[in-house]
Amino acid sequence: MINILLVDDHQVVLDGLKFYFENSKKYRIKDTASNGLEVLSILEKKSFDLIITDISMPKMNGMEWVEAVRAKDKDQKILIMTMMGEIQHIKKLLALGVNGYLLKNSKQSELFNAIDEIMLGERYFSEEVTKNIMSDLMGKKLSPKTRLTVEVPLTDREKEVLSLIVEECSNQEIADRLFISLRTVDSHKRNLLEKTGAKNIAGLVLYAVERNMVPQYS
Repeated sequence: MINILLVDDHQVVLDGLKFYFENSKKYRIKDTASNGLEVLSILEKKSFDLIITDISMPKMNGMEWVEAVRAKDKDQKILIMTMMGEIQHIKKLLALGVNGYLLKNSKQSELFNAIDEIMLGERYFSEEVTKNIMSDLMGKKLSPKTRLTVEVPLTDREKEVLSLIVEECSNQEIADRLFISLRTVDSHKRNLLEKTGAKNIAGLVLYAVERNMVPQYS
């Protein structure tokens, strides 16, 4: 059973999220809080596998309490679930080491998927959040310290496939342009996902953008 602390200053939101987990045998809402001060008080007495929190709250907002918690416990798993998708908020929370970032319009299935990924030790970001990050990165030459992905060695062929993926080419188009089979394209995609640690095509594009591997982004 995954024990969760829900944090939001709107009771209707807390009630709605609690309803998601009502009949679950895998996840349990162990407690709720309406601001960061309550979170810190609760954490002095209880422990949780995961904290799901909004950013904008009275008394002590999400960023403030996350920073306070991270100073004491770098391993506490934290999932941001908010309406705020602005890049400045995303980047600051990434720097604080949050484990995931979802917007509140995410479906229940995506929320559960995010929780599962985080509990496996991965990080999870919704597609819209990933797009915002990529948009901010386009045209910037980033130093290794500011990148969100880890650099790994790629073969020349893998770099070619990755460039065509960024150009939104289909598997068939990639096969035709590189004179390889569809099976080989699939193999290269699997290798790229495994090497970079990306979960999907958006993750591969983020990797390419950060390293200025694609002409239109340089």
